[in-house]
Amino acid sequence: MILRVKHMEKTMDLILWRHAEAEDATAKLPDAKRRLTERGEKQARQMARWLHDHLPKKLRILVSPSERTQMTAHALGMPFQVEPKVGVGADAADLLAAADWPDHGGAVLVVGHQPTLGRVAALLLGGEESDWTIKKGGLWWFSNRTRGEETQTVLRGVIGPDLI
Repeated sequence: MILRVKHMEKTMDLILWRHAEAEDATAKLPDAKRRLTERGEKQARQMARWLHDHLPKKLRILVSPSERTQMTAHALGMPFQVEPKVGVGADAADLLAAADWPDHGGAVLVVGHQPTLGRVAALLLGGEESDWTIKKGGLWWFSNRTRGEETQTVLRGVIGPDLI
């Protein structure tokens, strides 16, 4: 009898969700206090409905301290952790460290900002940071998997709220 040993596959999902449309940055509010517009609230609800149907059960949610990201995350109706390392002005390395990429078992959803999220996407796919744009309310879903000795980063999906 020949026994086949299946190599253990380790995976992690990292979902980058940019906050939905917010009040104009020229408003006389501090940047961190800017709230979602009516359109932004609709975008957040649309994406939250889609995420509810697709999110893995083992999930950790990290959200920037800003008002607009927390409002976006509240649309999910799930508990989340406010994490300054994914806030306005965060760098890609800080975000990846906060998410424990690629070593966290399960999935991490990060609700954050540009240009950080775009830089993380560029780094994961292209190997170096670049100013890629993630649309307001949109998300990019990455998986990291290890098969044998090989580690792979896979782009599972990109979706904007206008496509749902």
